[in-house]
Amino acid sequence: MSSTTAAPSAAHVSVTRPNTLSVGVIVWLSSELMFFAGLFAMYFTHRSVAGPEVWTETSSILNFPFSFANTTVLVLSSVTCQMGVFAAERFQATRTGSLLNVARWGMVEWYTLTFLMGAFFVSGQVAEYAELVQHGLTVSSGSYGSVFYITTGFHALHVIGGLIAFLFVLGRAFSAKRFGHLEAGSAVVTSYYWHFVDVVWIALFFIIYVLR
Repeated sequence: MSSTTAAPSAAHVSVTRPNTLSVGVIVWLSSELMFFAGLFAMYFTHRSVAGPEVWTETSSILNFPFSFANTTVLVLSSVTCQMGVFAAERFQATRTGSLLNVARWGMVEWYTLTFLMGAFFVSGQVAEYAELVQHGLTVSSGSYGSVFYITTGFHALHVIGGLIAFLFVLGRAFSAKRFGHLEAGSAVVTSYYWHFVDVVWIALFFIIYVLR
């Protein structure tokens, strides 16, 4: 007596593939992490060469309270960004109630607030640069000035890149006839980048403004 085993039906076979866009963004952020690691290495190298006394004396002109307040705004923007992600994941593009009722906000409202907070942070950095230049700290004033402006300046460029990404996501949400997986996916991967930028700044803030 012979018996045969039936092959599983193709209808019952499913393959779960990772989101290509998410994987691509994560790989790209890994390369960005290496870039900032190089900046951190440059900072500590110059610090060791110049000597802690010179570093402490020059860094004393930094406005810690102002930068702390500016940093708080950027950190809180990660919270508003994640709230936008939650709204995108439930495919809620815009608010369903009053603008004053934040519990009914959609992705557009949360991402708009995140954009404004990010723009405030960049404006704060520009104001801080202007103040430091008045105190004589420029790119060419010495080793500390060069390292300070290079590290914080490159980070500011990344923040501006994130702001442009937010505009793209918001524009896509407004132009889409139906807010679906494509629009939600764009919002989610943008949040990856924004959280990355925030974490990098926390590390920079600790190294530059706290670890003097």
